[in-house]
Amino acid sequence: MSLIDDLKQAQKDAMRAKDKLRLGTIRMALAAVKQREIDDRIELSEQDLIALLTKLVKQRKDAASQFADAGRQDLADTELAEIEVLQEFLPQPLSADELSALLAQAIEETGANGMQDMGKVMGWLKPKVQGRTDMGALSGQIKAHLTA
Repeated sequence: MSLIDDLKQAQKDAMRAKDKLRLGTIRMALAAVKQREIDDRIELSEQDLIALLTKLVKQRKDAASQFADAGRQDLADTELAEIEVLQEFLPQPLSADELSALLAQAIEETGANGMQDMGKVMGWLKPKVQGRTDMGALSGQIKAHLTA
């Protein structure tokens, strides 16, 4: 089954279970998918769906942080619960060892030997790790490898 089919089935299950938070989160994700398809006049691939869900998770993390800083823990908790629902549809995160191995392979295959080659390494890695690791942290690891 495809990711979009999983989302639609989860929406039906959440309706049957009368789980308002889960239903609302899945509907929001499906609406974002539909909006992107209409705006770009394309049908999203699995990779595009993962990127979109990753973006939604990142937005929720930012919002939760801002709500917590503003003293609105109730709203922050809602955002964190939405993150948990969205992460169910994302691939399993990469372990540190797996990420290090991919990073070493990327540097070797792209022939990167300095910071000027960071774009090459990131371009090689992005399709393989999208939705499975924090891209900001990955960027820091690439910088550390290329400057060492």
